[in-house]
Amino acid sequence: MADIEKDPFGARSQLKVEGVGEVTYYKLSALEDHGLGSLDRLPYCIRVLLESALRNYDGKIFTEEHVRTLMNWGKCEPTEVPYKPARVLLQDFTGVPALVDLAAMRDAIRDLGGDPKLINPLVRGDLVIDHSVQIDYAGAPDAFSKNEEKEFQRNKERYEFLKWGKGAFKNLRVVPPSTGIVHQVNLEYLSEGVYLDREKNVVYPDSCIGTDSHTPTVNGIGVLAWGVGGIEAEAVMLGQPMFMLVPEVIGIKLIGSLQEGVTATDLVLRITELCREVGVVGKFVEFFGSGLKVLSASDRATIGNMAPEQGSTVSFFPVDQVTINYLRNTGRSDEIVALAEAYYKEQGLFRSDDSPVPDYTKTIELDLATIEPSIAGPKRPHDRIPLKTLKDRYAEILRTPQGPQGVGLKEEDIGREVVITLDGKDVSLRHGSVVIAAITSCTNTSNPSVMMAAGLVAKKAVERGLTVKPYVKTSLAPGSQVVTEYLLKAGLMEHLERLGFHVVAYGCTTCIGNSGPLRPEVEAAIREHDLVVSAVLSGNRNFEGRVHPLTQTNFLASPPLVVAFAIAGTTDINILVDPIGEDKNGDKVYLRDIWPSTKEIITTIRECITVDMYRERYGNIFEGSKAWKAIASEPTDTYSWRPDSTYIRRPPFFDGITFDEAEISPIEGARVLGVFGDSVTTDHISPAGVIASDSPAAEYLRSHGVQKSDFNSYGSRRGNDEVMVRGTFANIRIRNKLVPGKEGNCTVYH
Repeated sequence: MADIEKDPFGARSQLKVEGVGEVTYYKLSALEDHGLGSLDRLPYCIRVLLESALRNYDGKIFTEEHVRTLMNWGKCEPTEVPYKPARVLLQDFTGVPALVDLAAMRDAIRDLGGDPKLINPLVRGDLVIDHSVQIDYAGAPDAFSKNEEKEFQRNKERYEFLKWGKGAFKNLRVVPPSTGIVHQVNLEYLSEGVYLDREKNVVYPDSCIGTDSHTPTVNGIGVLAWGVGGIEAEAVMLGQPMFMLVPEVIGIKLIGSLQEGVTATDLVLRITELCREVGVVGKFVEFFGSGLKVLSASDRATIGNMAPEQGSTVSFFPVDQVTINYLRNTGRSDEIVALAEAYYKEQGLFRSDDSPVPDYTKTIELDLATIEPSIAGPKRPHDRIPLKTLKDRYAEILRTPQGPQGVGLKEEDIGREVVITLDGKDVSLRHGSVVIAAITSCTNTSNPSVMMAAGLVAKKAVERGLTVKPYVKTSLAPGSQVVTEYLLKAGLMEHLERLGFHVVAYGCTTCIGNSGPLRPEVEAAIREHDLVVSAVLSGNRNFEGRVHPLTQTNFLASPPLVVAFAIAGTTDINILVDPIGEDKNGDKVYLRDIWPSTKEIITTIRECITVDMYRERYGNIFEGSKAWKAIASEPTDTYSWRPDSTYIRRPPFFDGITFDEAEISPIEGARVLGVFGDSVTTDHISPAGVIASDSPAAEYLRSHGVQKSDFNSYGSRRGNDEVMVRGTFANIRIRNKLVPGKEGNCTVYH
């Protein structure tokens, strides 16, 4: 019998599922039985928050008032409620400092005479190493092996630390490098649809917070998830709830179907633009309507991934039959899939075409038939550009004053063109030339429809004799090994490779700023002649200075368009009308000549993607490559800090700690360091990419004997507070109004 004090609503119930047995859950309908209101009127994402409050009720932190507040969502003023997600997701750039903090806590406990082993995550943490690899090598069959070798040379000390953490901390799992992108691994493997606490035999909705802003990718399969800061993540890992204002929920009603030739990427760029127009910052977005039935789970995940760019905390798709089918088709066990379906239906968390439409703070309608082929740029992901207007828009970008939508060229500089010699041939570089074409990041690589489309575009291009311009750095960084598997089975990988799209890594690469060097001749020409050149990537972020220091215009595009722009060699083009190249007979070839039909894409997917691919590739996910297995790690309770390390440094905030209450000193004589305009992002505040040779961080590294070739990136050095404090506002393009006319991390002392 349930403990009335811990279960005042009598919600504790049992659910029996074949293959799983009897499990405990907390029944939301018990709240209706107590006359607290109707569940049907609540958005599904609010119901997940409500379930957390009901299940964790203790009368102290989680109270009856919190339950009632959530049941009355939308009827009263916003108020704060506690929330406990099921698990925490980390990637290595942000995961390393989190583990550094935990290691420092162990030292502090030891120094106070306690047992350091008491410091452990109480909530499951999964850390995926995917942000460290850089594209030093590309366009060759051995690019992957060479980049991996370089990655382990650069990050050996960090990986030793992570491997130590894996062995030292309970309830922490580490996915080794060369496995996949954190969000695709989360989507395809770590998220099981429901969370079964096997120790307590309790089932509840899968949910997570992550130390990466694109954690909402799994919103596409009904997993409530969003990105948080490292301190919040650490607190949750240590068993503390998050406190949050009950959010407004914007409902986006999808109707109709996508037209022929339109991709999920085109859809997500329009939704990103729409959400920015409406204003969804600090709010939840939830999708409903008849249009859901034409979107695959992967399409939905593509939309969920870009919640940060849309401005929303989450972009949520309720669990429905599409979700259940996805879990089954990607290799989850029959038992967990059956449990997920039974649980969500029993809880009123399962959406169907007949389900009542919840109440929303505001409702917007979007007809999928209005979506058109697009890219986004030049510096912000919500600045969508229809392909048909790109040529005219690029001319405007060149002339528009320096800022989010322009580079401010003088009229006499507009037509600049430079001839350089590459591979024994003269080629022209001019404003708009594409020097990076990268199929990268979590936005698109988790979606087979656009990845197969990229392969089919490559196949048709190769068959017509098209080639990529020699100044274009091409790369393919699949989000998981499954992508490579199905591209190989479809016979498309060989065509991608013929165009230079060899697999370079399984990691974020270009999207996180790890695009690596361009050809020396290309870099020299850009610098010497002040050329405004472009990167085209299938990622989610294109902020200035992030992708590469020398690409001033950066465009987000679908993978098949990345291939097409690599062939065209420029973004100063109407790619829907102008030819992108000439075939072996000298005839002009247009984008429409090599673009696959929707039927071709669907047929290829059905013939070439199997559930066994997911089970085989994820069957040994935690083992890692030979290079990972060779990393040495001592199984100690506390970490052996290295005094000379420039990667992993014991943080000073626990030095001299006692049991006495700390005194808080007032801040006096503070001065303003920076005054910034609009569109300042986290990448301006704390960059993850290249460490400029004239930066304070570079000066610090040189003073510790680090050569420029070994600077690595800001992200890779987040385990060292000395580097990070010097990396604040270190984006090379940031403009501080205290020092007008200058770019970069500079200020003036008043």
